[in-house]
Amino acid sequence: MNLPEIQAALRDGGHECWLFYDHHHRDPIAYRVLGLSPSMMVTRRWFYLVPANGEPVKLVHRIESHHLDSLPGSKMEYSAWQELWQNLEAMLKPYHKVTMQYSPNNQIPYISLVDGGMLELVHSFGKEIVSSANLVARFEATLTDAQIASHFKARDGVDKITAAFFQEVGRRVRNGGTHEFEMQQWILEAFQREGLETCDPPNVSVNAHSGDPHYEPTAATSAPIRQGDFVLLDIWAKRVEPDSVYYDITWTGVVGMPSNQQREIFEIVRDARDTGIRAVKEAFAAKKKLHGWEVDQATREFIDSKGWGKYFIHRTGHSITSDIHGNGANLDNLETKDDREILPNTCFSVEPGIYLPEFGVRSEINMMIRNGKGEVTGRVQNELVLI
Repeated sequence: MNLPEIQAALRDGGHECWLFYDHHHRDPIAYRVLGLSPSMMVTRRWFYLVPANGEPVKLVHRIESHHLDSLPGSKMEYSAWQELWQNLEAMLKPYHKVTMQYSPNNQIPYISLVDGGMLELVHSFGKEIVSSANLVARFEATLTDAQIASHFKARDGVDKITAAFFQEVGRRVRNGGTHEFEMQQWILEAFQREGLETCDPPNVSVNAHSGDPHYEPTAATSAPIRQGDFVLLDIWAKRVEPDSVYYDITWTGVVGMPSNQQREIFEIVRDARDTGIRAVKEAFAAKKKLHGWEVDQATREFIDSKGWGKYFIHRTGHSITSDIHGNGANLDNLETKDDREILPNTCFSVEPGIYLPEFGVRSEINMMIRNGKGEVTGRVQNELVLI
């Protein structure tokens, strides 16, 4: 744990203190931020209070009194619940506002980990509870220089494989045919050759399957790829290196010539994507704070204006770190209203989509915030691939 960095972040954000609390590993964020072992046996509640200035305070059960010994600060102990309450109230006495892993109305469920009873208890001491969402993003989603470099290395490999994928589909269709699962496995073999790894296999989906944003081809469900078919590739991977960062894109194409409707839908999705990109770039150029929901709103309004809003059924984008879905701001004003700030040195996808019964289009790029600017990190698809 880097106490000076945490306290500097608290002061920068106007926070008085950050209260970490856990029981039976309910809050994995606390373990990551504090540098605690996730394998530590936890059968009793523990608390760790980090003030914006001054010495942290621990509160632990006497049976597990050693649990926070690796962390700086003074220690209080309890056995009875009445003693826990008394000590916790004493810990919080100097503060009016207490920051916790909480999100008002559970708007950001990735952060809202403290149970309702504990929130009630802290409220009963006369404290206002505020969300740690932006603090968590600072510690879990901002990338080091080495991680940023790893993202671009992953980009080089994935972009190369993506271009080869569409060529390989065309070759196989002309020479007897192929199917979704076969091409998915071809990509996984290519990952190994390029030194890449993934948490889940890529999504190769054809025609109606592309209208399902989370379709996953299997040997049992795999559809053939034939002349005239619409093909969607959602592909993500990272380097086989410690703490490396994912690169995650989606491209679409047609084996042959696309229909007028396929071209129309692709162009609307492409332009919505570019609207989101522009919203990010303009906000940072103007040095304005930008929240995740605002980018989603921009892309969603564009698709709404074209009459296809009800077919855009997911958020615009997600945070990207060493996890494919990181703990920074998502571009979301649909599933949640993500009011986390988009922070410097963070990475995220921009991926609007329109999903019809016959086919679906998604166009996904990654953006990075660095040196005060928003930049697209890889190739950008501007026309359907003619396979």
